[in-house]
Amino acid sequence: MVRFAPIRARVRLSIAMLAGCIAAAGLFVPSAAADPGEEQPIGSTGFAVEALPDGGTRVTLRLDEPLPVRDAVPELAVDGRVIGAAKESADGLSLTVETTDAAVTGAKRVDVAWNGVVPGAKASPSKSAAAPTTPKGLARKQLYTDPAQPGPYRVERLDYDLGDTATTLSGLSDLPAEIRAAVYAPAGAKGARPVVIFLHGRHSACYNPATRATNNTNWPCAAGFIPIDSYLGYTETADALATHGYVVVSISANGINAKDASFTDDNGAVARGQLVMDHLDLLAKWNGTKGHAFGGRLDLSNVGLMGHSRGGEGVVEAALLNAERRHPFGIRAVLPLAPVDFGRPTLPEVPMAVLLPYCDGDVSNQQGQHFYDDTRHSVRDNVLRSSLMIMGADHNFFNTEWTPGVSVAPSSDDWSPANDEVCGSASPTRLTSAEQRAVGTAYMAGFFRLVQGGETAFLPLFDGTNGTVPSAGRAVVYAQAQQPGSRRLDLAPLERPAGNVTVSGFDLGAYCYSVAARVLPGDTPCSATTATSKIPHWTPATFAPSVPVSPVLRLQWSAASVSPEVRVALGPGEWNVRKYDALTFRTARDETATGDVELEVTFVDKAGGTATVRVGDVSPALTPFPASTNTTNGISRLGKTWLRTVRVPIASLSGVDVTSVRSVIVRPATPAGGAYLSDITLDTPGVGGGGATSAVQVSIVDMTVSEGNGPGTATMRLSLSGKLKEAATVQVQTAASGSSSAGQVPLRSFPVTIPKGATEATIQVPLEGNTVVNTASLRYKITISAPTGAVIGDGFAWLTVLDDDA
Repeated sequence: MVRFAPIRARVRLSIAMLAGCIAAAGLFVPSAAADPGEEQPIGSTGFAVEALPDGGTRVTLRLDEPLPVRDAVPELAVDGRVIGAAKESADGLSLTVETTDAAVTGAKRVDVAWNGVVPGAKASPSKSAAAPTTPKGLARKQLYTDPAQPGPYRVERLDYDLGDTATTLSGLSDLPAEIRAAVYAPAGAKGARPVVIFLHGRHSACYNPATRATNNTNWPCAAGFIPIDSYLGYTETADALATHGYVVVSISANGINAKDASFTDDNGAVARGQLVMDHLDLLAKWNGTKGHAFGGRLDLSNVGLMGHSRGGEGVVEAALLNAERRHPFGIRAVLPLAPVDFGRPTLPEVPMAVLLPYCDGDVSNQQGQHFYDDTRHSVRDNVLRSSLMIMGADHNFFNTEWTPGVSVAPSSDDWSPANDEVCGSASPTRLTSAEQRAVGTAYMAGFFRLVQGGETAFLPLFDGTNGTVPSAGRAVVYAQAQQPGSRRLDLAPLERPAGNVTVSGFDLGAYCYSVAARVLPGDTPCSATTATSKIPHWTPATFAPSVPVSPVLRLQWSAASVSPEVRVALGPGEWNVRKYDALTFRTARDETATGDVELEVTFVDKAGGTATVRVGDVSPALTPFPASTNTTNGISRLGKTWLRTVRVPIASLSGVDVTSVRSVIVRPATPAGGAYLSDITLDTPGVGGGGATSAVQVSIVDMTVSEGNGPGTATMRLSLSGKLKEAATVQVQTAASGSSSAGQVPLRSFPVTIPKGATEATIQVPLEGNTVVNTASLRYKITISAPTGAVIGDGFAWLTVLDDDA
């Protein structure tokens, strides 16, 4: 029997919204451009100066967005001089001062001021001034609204529990799992509300309250043990969303956690996806039942998914399973939090934000970065895609039930050693558990409200423009962002040589991929390190260890280099860059570089005019991430190499005709150094629109063959969910993890191209037959992953090789 538990929640106070309109008059003059490098936290579109009938003057400044809520009263400054307190318009988009000061009639510039200070104004240097806490180039933009602030609704709890064995999952070898969830609903909200599903990760399933012993072997729990309620650990984030009208369903996955190591091909990714779909099916049934607690309250055409740790790969699988359906749910947003990515599936056509904690001591290699890297050019789509690095955060503390001091069951800090100077519990750069949950809530709630709710005020948190909100506190968050296809022009992805890209003069200027042990002879590795926690982009996947990973352009230079540069030519139709907000690219300093590393970007127009911007003036991307002296087997996990998005605003360029740019050149700006470079793009931030991916799904089918007496091949079939509209490629990994350790199938990876129009295909897996009598047949896991032009359906198959020598 289903148990519903209405729980009284504390009343949430709403923030009063400004309403009304402003009567505007006069001619608006575009605001003067700021000096290069000058911080402009309050953007404006222009100002007007009007003569009043009584002889006074009205100065009006139009804003890009409403001001941040502050106790201080906003003021206006004309040509750097404050003229008085300003009146905000009802829509929050204009400020007005009426004055008798005749000097304002010749205004050349109008700015917002606070307490007599104009943000961005140049101040006299002070010998006692403290060093800035924000890295050079990281101008953090304070948003005027905060997604963690409570909304107008009281939270109503409508938890349900169908028992420990309520469902069986084929992805879990048909073993039973629970159907149990905490539901946070907006009390009194009218109409069907958007739905967000939370899925926790892998934690012990059971514990003994008396002995505090944990158990992750039995499900249901053994005698004396009770379930660990990991699904109750996201209440702060769930409340933040529910008070703004969202129904949040946080589901329990202990049955999978207890069995995924032994009874799955993929460590439970598909089983977790199936569990999400089971809950959505159940919610759909209840939503259509008149008189039910959920009856008519759920908008299942507007669904978001958050998955933590293994739950991150689980929600990606759920979105792919959903896309297979004839009538899919409207999954519009997917957020993997500190995720694993064992099989390297892709998820195009769905807005995605990957959150990576820098001090992750569990998934320390941040392998979930591959969801961003592998998807971004897999299928041309029209959605925002982000990957965010949260400094000072560990793996566990986003969940209260995994946090010592607040959890009911046993829990721990996943980062060790505790005395580490960067990530240790006493380090000043480490976030407290409360700070970590706060920044997690800000970004999780902000993403779903941005995508599902259309609240574009939160876009700067995810689009690479370095937005922040008060609830994020002192947390520093770095971004990679790919804008929707309709709002960007990919000039040079820099994954392989291209006709419009010339690389010359460097000591090393080559396209690299993977790590040294995983590249073909003659190819360039992106890293030589064996410490995968230092290289999230190039971490080999568990089930696809030899498949090429994240190709980029690797550059190294020295004083002996001769005029090194990367030159990207723009073709006809691309010359007018003024159509876009910025030139963007991803970069990071090479792991072998020492000392300062700097690049500069030069725009060249038709007439030879140029404009040059140093990366360090607009982004901290080339500054190293913090490293520590603590090591494991002589190797530190920190000092990570992770590409950050650099944005060069087109409006900031001078000396070049931005309507006729013929080339973009990247050059070193230090005598020696090294850098990785990727994704040179023109773009304008946006969210785009997405849902269930329409890409054809490719699955691999089990096969049994005889070994033969010598070298040969086994033909395995790829099934397709439809006819390919374009050629597709999948990467095949033979003898992946979980296979027999010795026998007839060598460890190898290779790409397979499936032609346009195909509805099925085959692959040839190498065999090394023999004449030796074996006592049993051997099974090999064959994996397909990292597709382009398609997505992965069932990515795992077993090739059974029969001995034919008996």
